[in-house]
Amino acid sequence: MIEIKDLSFHFGLRTLFEGANLLVSDGVKMGVVGLNGCGKSTLFKLITGDLFPDGGKIEISRDTHIVSVAQDIKDPSKKLLQYVLEADQEMTRLQQKLTQDLSGEKLAEIYDRLDTLGVHSAQARASAILSGLGFVNEDFERPLKEFSGGWQVRANLAATLYAPSNCLLLDEPTNHLDLETATWLENYLAKTDKTVLLISHDRHILNRLCDKIVHVEQAQLKVYNGNYDTYERTREAEQEGARLAAAKHERVVAHLQSFVDRFRYKASKAKQAQSRIKMIEKLGEPPAVIKDPEVHFQFPSPSPLTQALITLEDAVAGYDDKPVLQNLTLRIEPDDRIALLGANGNGKSTLAKVLSHRLLLMSGRMTIAKKIKIAYFSQHQTEELDVEKTPFEMLAGLMPPGSSETQIRAQLGAFGLNKSKSDTLIGKLSGGEKSRLLLALITKDAPNLLILDEPTNHLDILSRQALLEALNHYEGAVVLITHDLHVIEMACDTLWLVKGGTCQIYRGDLEDYKASLLKKNDKGGGASDKENSAETRRKNAAQRRAELAPLKKEIRELDKKLEKLNHRKHELENALLQRYDADNELALLGDQISNAEERWLFLNQQCEDILAGKEADA
Repeated sequence: MIEIKDLSFHFGLRTLFEGANLLVSDGVKMGVVGLNGCGKSTLFKLITGDLFPDGGKIEISRDTHIVSVAQDIKDPSKKLLQYVLEADQEMTRLQQKLTQDLSGEKLAEIYDRLDTLGVHSAQARASAILSGLGFVNEDFERPLKEFSGGWQVRANLAATLYAPSNCLLLDEPTNHLDLETATWLENYLAKTDKTVLLISHDRHILNRLCDKIVHVEQAQLKVYNGNYDTYERTREAEQEGARLAAAKHERVVAHLQSFVDRFRYKASKAKQAQSRIKMIEKLGEPPAVIKDPEVHFQFPSPSPLTQALITLEDAVAGYDDKPVLQNLTLRIEPDDRIALLGANGNGKSTLAKVLSHRLLLMSGRMTIAKKIKIAYFSQHQTEELDVEKTPFEMLAGLMPPGSSETQIRAQLGAFGLNKSKSDTLIGKLSGGEKSRLLLALITKDAPNLLILDEPTNHLDILSRQALLEALNHYEGAVVLITHDLHVIEMACDTLWLVKGGTCQIYRGDLEDYKASLLKKNDKGGGASDKENSAETRRKNAAQRRAELAPLKKEIRELDKKLEKLNHRKHELENALLQRYDADNELALLGDQISNAEERWLFLNQQCEDILAGKEADA
């Protein structure tokens, strides 16, 4: 399908690829991993032809149709559903041709091709994808310009999934999704028979979907069989093997060099010394030991509190006198690890703001422990950082008077910001580095409660693992909103479901919740499911009409026959009074009428059974 041979590509003075090779087979689901900036997104652009290699070849088989998620929307005035449907360019082009003055033969060809492309189910398929990605029926006719940037990214993802293809290139597709829509996407990709190349920092989705992992490192593309966990174990074994080989090489060279140093100038040993010098040269350089950079986060330990941190009783929260959440009766203990579940828009962030004192209750009661310190993280806060200051300057301005430089740098270092990064302007930091800075800022006072709203956005897979380990070592309580299932599974032991205008404890586990989401998606309730249901009903109705047609025809014929037989019977009954012979004929007619009536009843019962099946379907 796709074969990369001796690929070379340079970005300015940086070498991203040099002699790299990769074979992507049909139907494979391949995760692409590596440190930020190693060239993962560049690789996709080289495959799609948006960039051209400096050397080597990228060969794509003729029957391979690749699609990737667009970075922008050219015409934001288009309506959402129309935009997704137009991702099938051939179908759109043929439909436009139907408006032209064409011959009957040409029209027939177009209709045949449209039928082959599935024009009758196109709207249902597009609607199903949009519903799965969180759009509601009312959104379908809204112009794209009315949606926020995150929802426009979802629209581009929907168009990519709908477009005809047999190879998908997906670069961080879950970044703008909540847990519910990420679960839908994961299930959708698991079922597809298309080839999938996936760049992701989400360990869960890499484990669930991928049967191969491509590691981009040192300008090379190395393939590992298995999912991410298997890749990680294999890579650790490789690194350990390289470390042992390098240590052995060092010991052998040291032993040989020791002999040379002792006997090089001794005539009786000179020949042996020269021999050992040649052996050292033959051994060459030691095996390279490639070690992933270590990332560590550390939350400061809070002062212990024994009573409940926060208690809500019959609380109501909302904005502008409009309730978003009601009947909130919840309690957070000092060692709770809580994950908030629920689709975007249901009120998770509203609840987080209530718990962090950023939103006052409309009614009800909220009790907070004395001396409690609460830290609140929201991705939007990174946009409020002063880009003209350095991390050191910003934290120094928030620390207690008299704080030493060592204390300030230690707090920044606890979240992977070394001296170099601490002295860089915030405006020049990456998204992940800004997230680390925000974590350092909000935890400077050793909080008792961490409220984290999507903290993993912009964090690479190593930083996510560091965050997870830091949460597990943290001695306070945690309330977490994230679409990263791996972090929830490993860090949280209590689930709260925000749904239907309230929040309650969810009694199942994450697998139960995922199963309920997939069941809901199967049953549906959006426009796509209604249209699918209508299409099914139309097919069933056509089948029932075909079954009823011969029965109804026979019933009509029996009605005519019975009418004639009954008419003749009436004539004979009148004639019976006049002649004796009519008695025999009358008896014969009685039998014929009885048989016809039994057949008529049987056929009508069959019709009723068929129609009863129709009612049951409805």
